Amino acid sequence: MHHRLRNLLLGVGLLAAAMTSLADDGKLDVVYHVSDEDKVGFVLNNIQNHINGIGGPEKINIVLVSHGPAVKRFNDIEAVNRVRENVAKLQEQGVTFEACANTLTALNLEPDELLSGFVIAEQGGVTRIAELQSEGYVYLRP
Repeated sequence: MHHRLRNLLLGVGLLAAAMTSLADDGKLDVVYHVSDEDKVGFVLNNIQNHINGIGGPEKINIVLVSHGPAVKRFNDIEAVNRVRENVAKLQEQGVTFEACANTLTALNLEPDELLSGFVIAEQGGVTRIAELQSEGYVYLRP
């Protein structure tokens, strides 16, 4: 029970912080960060739950920045159907997906080898995350 209470309090705290970061368009700005390959599915589910919880995609701007081993899960050839379908569904709801250029180089991947619609963070994933945070985006790393 203690674990659930801690998670609930964490969620309330994140929501409170997020509510203070509304963009000029009245939408909440959020940057999700994923670098662990085994957390990709979890993060995609979190994003959908966030969209649903806030009342729909028209109330939120979400950018998912991926780097490190997580990028492998977004390789068009190797992506499992569930990831492929969830990414497409989230893109339809306005979620932006970005991949670290440094990671692509390290993995010997070309940008066109990623799932359709990925933006390349040319300055690097962590630099992009910091840039978004400096613009008022709430940072989440599930």
